[in-house]
Amino acid sequence: MGLVTFIKDAGAKIFGKGEAQAATPAALKEEVQSHGFAADKLNIDVQGDKVKLSGQAMSQEEAEKIILSIGNTVGVAEVDTSELKVEKPAPQSKMYTVQKGDTLWKIAEMHYGKGQGAKYTEIVKANTPPVKDPNLIQPGWVLRIPPLPEASTKQA
Repeated sequence: MGLVTFIKDAGAKIFGKGEAQAATPAALKEEVQSHGFAADKLNIDVQGDKVKLSGQAMSQEEAEKIILSIGNTVGVAEVDTSELKVEKPAPQSKMYTVQKGDTLWKIAEMHYGKGQGAKYTEIVKANTPPVKDPNLIQPGWVLRIPPLPEASTKQA
């Protein structure tokens, strides 16, 4: 995936109470584990608001969710995944930064086409975890927008 950008002041606050600053590598590993992912094969290096993620993830989906669980925390502006390996590669999802006024229905239509708002459930599935309540998406959050299965795109 390379470099994934985030809004530094948006997301979960897991470190400190003052100015937006990234959590420590240990705290970010705990965040990854709190979403149900193994962090034992991951290396996390924090340099200011940039996080370098290396090591190994089981699948493309898991890698993307790990990236989001790290990047959607306050204080993280970039996650560099250039050295992250994926055991079971698959097509990458698009990443979308939620804007003020967005709804999951609107985001689904934006990415899947007019009349495809009901496909928002695919976005919900793709972002659970780390998004705990998809009805409360907030501006600045980055969401995975997975490609639709072939059969799903032909039914429209």
